[in-house]
Order: sequence, then C-alpha cells, then structure tokens
Amino acid sequence: MPNKIEQTKKGLIEAMQKTLGNVTQSCKVVGIARSTFYEYYNSDKEFAKSCDDCENIALDFVESQLHKQIKEGTASSTIFYLKTKGRKRGYIERKEVIDNQVESSEFNYDAMPIELLKKLNEFRKS
Repeated sequence: MPNKIEQTKKGLIEAMQKTLGNVTQSCKVVGIARSTFYEYYNSDKEFAKSCDDCENIALDFVESQLHKQIKEGTASSTIFYLKTKGRKRGYIERKEVIDNQVESSEFNYDAMPIELLKKLNEFRKS
C-alpha cells in the first residue's frame, strides 16, 4: 500500500495531466503548497520526469489548436507556424546590416512627409 506522499505524488501527476501542466492549479486540486510540489520535484527524478511529460501534453494540445486555426485560415497562425517550423525552407524574418545600418522589413510611416501620407491614403481609397 503506497504511503501518503506517494498517493499525493500520484494525485499531482493526474492533476498535472488534467490542467495541462499548471503547477498552481494542480497543487490546489491535491491540496498542497507549491513549495511541497517543488520539494517532490527536486528530490524525485521519476516524479519530475512524469511532471515534465505533462508539459508535452500541453504542447501537443496547443499545437493542435494552432493547426485548427491554420485550417480556419487565420493568417497570423500560418505566419507563426512558417516562421517557427518552416525555417529550413526559408520562412524566416531577418534583418540585414548594410554599412552599419539595419534594414528591416518594417516600414516606418512616421518618417514619411505628411503630404505623401495624404496621397497614399487618397490612393488607397480610390
């Protein structure tokens, strides 16, 4: 029969799986302090590994949500995915340094003369 600490650790691991690795919520479910969790975590390698595996569950969940958003046509999700997973294919945002000046893909509209901004706005409306 497992002792109380082993039962608490088992309950923590189950709570970690349900809360996608959230330590605070898991501790509340089991009824212990966060400091107790970290005592267990730092002194028991098997417990720590089980807790770390819960982070992978959370990451899998988040990735599935990202894929769902990409399928729904959310451009920012698609761009994020390409910038992180598509790097080997050249989907990276980079800045080039030429003659000690940084060239960026961002455009600074504040530096444009007001008249040019007005003309651009008129052109956009037409």
